[in-house]
Amino acid sequence: MAEELGYVLITPYSLRKSRTGSIISRLLARTQLELVAARMFAPSKEMIDEFTSSIKEVITEKKEKEKVRDLIVSYMYENCAPDPKTGRRNRMLCLLFKGDKATKRLKDVIGPVRGTIAGETIRDTYGDYIKDANGGVRYFEPAVFTGVTPEETEKQLKILVKYSDKDGGVLDNVIDYGKTVKNVQKTLVLIKPDNFRFPSGRPGNIIDSFSRTGLFIIGAKLLQMSVEQAEEFYGPVKEILREKLKSKLAKTIKNALEEVLSFEINDEVAMKFADDLKDLNAEMQFRQIVRFMTGYDLSKPISKKEKKAPGKVKCLALVYQGPDAIKKIREQLGATDPSKAAPATVRKEFGQNVMENTAHASDSPQNAEREMRIININDNHFKKMVEEFLK
Repeated sequence: MAEELGYVLITPYSLRKSRTGSIISRLLARTQLELVAARMFAPSKEMIDEFTSSIKEVITEKKEKEKVRDLIVSYMYENCAPDPKTGRRNRMLCLLFKGDKATKRLKDVIGPVRGTIAGETIRDTYGDYIKDANGGVRYFEPAVFTGVTPEETEKQLKILVKYSDKDGGVLDNVIDYGKTVKNVQKTLVLIKPDNFRFPSGRPGNIIDSFSRTGLFIIGAKLLQMSVEQAEEFYGPVKEILREKLKSKLAKTIKNALEEVLSFEINDEVAMKFADDLKDLNAEMQFRQIVRFMTGYDLSKPISKKEKKAPGKVKCLALVYQGPDAIKKIREQLGATDPSKAAPATVRKEFGQNVMENTAHASDSPQNAEREMRIININDNHFKKMVEEFLK
């Protein structure tokens, strides 16, 4: 079986209506393809010109398909290209998938432009194709775009790669908040590796939960965090773990000693043991965090080269922007311990324990900047993946 690359472009309308998570859920769960890259785009007119040209080049002998093709081209100019009056650009999210017959699988799950109302495909549910009394199209919303054939997909991927630096990345200046909106912030969210162990709708469901904040996604990157990145990213946690886990460690020591020695250990003695062991305990917990986020076991020797190499597991990094973004995302995320998180928060619904708590969010503007720097959020991983595959 020959692997293919396939792409999905989520339209500006789907992003504005917070349908992003639901669309991603269906793509991951129903195609059974591997998500290998993600990148935000704010297409220029030049990018739309080239992209629509690739659609026009598709030869079809059926007039109905010609109408659909022309409809898509018109839609892209009207809804995806920059506003001709203000020059303001629109956001689009591109997802890159890999697997056997990727183009066909994506096309089947997305469905035809003229869908039904059954809700079986993405366009059935999130797209619209409404005709007037004379048979003309009164309203059209495709929800997403994808390649029709492997050849068309490859051609369009090359166009996306060409513009992925110029028109892609973290879209700082795309959203117009007006003069009255205050305290606009950026924050980083990591949808952690426990959500990518097998194909499922969980990552999309988590994005859906964050959409309740009313914030905008302006950056996206599929990340395989290296050991070096994880150690720097979670470095500040080590000091916190020393004191935060001391009481729990004392309780564990007390229970273990009482079982072995068959007599009672008072809390003061147990706490003294915990104070002596807190550094070792914090180091062990820190190694577990790094292992969880990278897939590398630090109890075994690891070379400098391995430390810098991409991790063995993946997570999805998203940049959210809007008023009070840090606070809003943290509130929707919930407490570190899922058992203590408030109802309807991300960690309450999807977290397993303190380690596998499903997502991370920056706790301050300073840490957001620091964390985005560490994972190199603007790095064009999308371009690297396509170019490497097409060599």
